[in-house]
Amino acid sequence: MDYVKLGNTGLDVSRIALGCMSYGDPERGVHKWTLNEEQSRPFIKKALDLGINFFDTANAYQGGSSEVIVGKALKEYANRDDVVIATKVYMTMREGRNAGGLSRKAIMTEIDHSLRRLGTDYIDLYQIHRWDYNTPIEETMEALHDVVKAGKARYIGASSMYTWQFQKALYTAERHGWTRFVSMQNYLNLLYREEEREMLPFCTEEKIGVIPWSPLARGRLTRDWDTTSTRSENDTFGKSLYEATAATDRKVVEAVKEIAENRGVSRAQVALAWVLQKQPVSAPIIGATKEHHLTDAVAALEIKLTPDEIEQLEKPYIPHQVKGFV
Repeated sequence: MDYVKLGNTGLDVSRIALGCMSYGDPERGVHKWTLNEEQSRPFIKKALDLGINFFDTANAYQGGSSEVIVGKALKEYANRDDVVIATKVYMTMREGRNAGGLSRKAIMTEIDHSLRRLGTDYIDLYQIHRWDYNTPIEETMEALHDVVKAGKARYIGASSMYTWQFQKALYTAERHGWTRFVSMQNYLNLLYREEEREMLPFCTEEKIGVIPWSPLARGRLTRDWDTTSTRSENDTFGKSLYEATAATDRKVVEAVKEIAENRGVSRAQVALAWVLQKQPVSAPIIGATKEHHLTDAVAALEIKLTPDEIEQLEKPYIPHQVKGFV
């Protein structure tokens, strides 16, 4: 396993992060394909055995049950000081008022709930899951600053938004002397490259760590275009990401297949190698519901795509609608 500093911090993270949205009670959230605790634990243990020290979840994943599963497994299998736990806040967690968003009330409430579910005294990377159009960014940034100063989080990060929003958040923090975002968890893969226009250059300039979600496009880059999985058949959000550009996206998938066959490696390794070589990516976040998902991800660290291979992978791409993200 390789390790890097996350952005402009001294925090060491593995070059592969394990995304834990797949782990959670299937009866408690919107995803019916998630693995329960008994099914999830072997993947968390395997990730640790492979040298992965970076685990990403969210308060909203399966009604909070993902945090519970991750927290219990890491407490049993790892030294807390050796692992980096990331979680998120924003999504609606219950019925009633103030049940979501990034108000001071919501943040202060949800940080304590996440700490309780994770069974830890602090969160290493506390991230806003989305941009809150209904709360002043000053209120959000000050609340996050207070969370850090209270010792409940070590660092703060952001997830998918427009670059101008991210820039506004950073400016607001700097103007008031508040804690700054150190990372951006955005959507980046061979089927969605719009982040190359503004977000990636901006993160490079600002020394922000980039930890892309869905680097394999929800598995579409790892199999023939018409092949489905249980998740893809039931993933309404995933279908909405690719329907408008299916014809050209299929050509990208075919290019991944050709290079993988020429190299004698899996398609997942090729697709992930492309993300790993994209600057300034720190650690792509991969999901794992089969052991080879983890071993392929780690094997991708050894693959260095040539300029010709990168051109072959990127050539079929056409511009997609820029998303801030829904």
